[in-house]
Amino acid sequence: MDRVRIATRGSRLALWQAGWVKEQLEQQGAQVELVVVETQGDREGLPFAQMQGQGFFTKAVQDAVLSGEADLAVHSYKDLPSARPAGLEIAAVPKREDPREILLVRPEALDEAAPGLPVRLGGQAGTSAARRQAQLKQLRPDLSLKELRGNVPTRVDKLRRGEYDAILLAYAGLKRLELDLSEFYTQVLPTALVVPAPAQGALALECRQDDHPLKALLQPLDDLQARRTVGAERGLMQKLAGGCQLALGAWAQETPQGLGLLAWYEGRRYQALAPTPEAVAQVVFDQIRAEHPEVICESP
Repeated sequence: MDRVRIATRGSRLALWQAGWVKEQLEQQGAQVELVVVETQGDREGLPFAQMQGQGFFTKAVQDAVLSGEADLAVHSYKDLPSARPAGLEIAAVPKREDPREILLVRPEALDEAAPGLPVRLGGQAGTSAARRQAQLKQLRPDLSLKELRGNVPTRVDKLRRGEYDAILLAYAGLKRLELDLSEFYTQVLPTALVVPAPAQGALALECRQDDHPLKALLQPLDDLQARRTVGAERGLMQKLAGGCQLALGAWAQETPQGLGLLAWYEGRRYQALAPTPEAVAQVVFDQIRAEHPEVICESP
């Protein structure tokens, strides 16, 4: 295969991610170009809770591949809804970046003696994800939570301008963009303190199911460990019939005893060990359903 068109959002992080994939494929001799696609999430400035549908940052990119406008979509895996579109396949999951959250605090709002997080009592914290909001409310009920929209540099600039005392972001995006954060207090939060989103830090390389030459080209980028950990986390999300705005944290890791999965749901933490992603997701789902019988598993 000598030419690959990669569909991507136009944000700085999305372009970095697509550019990284482009470099990997060019090293295999492919000719690669980027096709920038505007998504619903890019157009609308509404809080996520007020937006209609799912796949705010992914559906338009997927549609470009399905229509033949592009051959490959590069997604932040955590943005993908649990429901899979017909005709597309996740052909590769590259090695995963650090899935943890990072807290950025303006110096005047720093209080290292404050409980849980080093933000002054009654401070204003910015985030848009339902999962982050729910965990912050539990961890620091005194904080005032304010909606935070925009791409990663925009969010950091809003903190810089003093619109927030602190913001919570995915550490992976900041590492990839190598932004200058020297003016802020920064703290990477342990997964036991704030459980990340399912698949946070992972990329999903998606193409048409029948595009066998491209799938073969992508195979060297596929990382088995990333597939297994993401598979456990998103397997649980699928059972809860969720998308990127489900207030669910899920983090899996390989251990000598098997695949471990830690989840946060409705204010409680759940965890289990099992040999496979499917098995550990099922065990944790059963734990959640035992306490929340109203939860109905999504049909496979």
